[in-house]
Amino acid sequence: MSRPTRRQVLYGSAAAVTGAVLAAPAAFADSPAGRPAAARGDSAGHGHSAGAGPSGGHQMAEPFDEVYQGRHIEGWPTDDGGHGGHGGHQTGRAAGPHEGMDFVVRIDNDDLHVMRNADGTWISLVNHYETFTTPRALARAAVRELQGADLVPVVTG
Repeated sequence: MSRPTRRQVLYGSAAAVTGAVLAAPAAFADSPAGRPAAARGDSAGHGHSAGAGPSGGHQMAEPFDEVYQGRHIEGWPTDDGGHGGHGGHQTGRAAGPHEGMDFVVRIDNDDLHVMRNADGTWISLVNHYETFTTPRALARAAVRELQGADLVPVVTG
């Protein structure tokens, strides 16, 4: 059996280092330090962690109504909790603007489409790749992200 040349050893080492460098961000993202502050429940401007965690992950968030950075933000749970059926076909009533949503969030009286993840965190169309523990924290982050721009309504259907 022949011995590997120095070139083969260098190429093999370079490939191993490249693989480790490329795998590190994925491993870091799964660690607690790699998660966004809101998903860890930190209070650095992202709200408190009520409604998060293993036991409280599926409790409905509290309603809110406040002015944040000069914008009026408000939110409340919907009457049917988002379980009223599809397309407004339940009990003969027409589909409302918040049909299928668990929680309504508005910025300056414009609806911000929000979604609840399976782990109890929240995302919006403005901050789709960042999770938040409460809709209030999500609304505040959306205001920061909009930087004074108007919220454009989402047209569905």
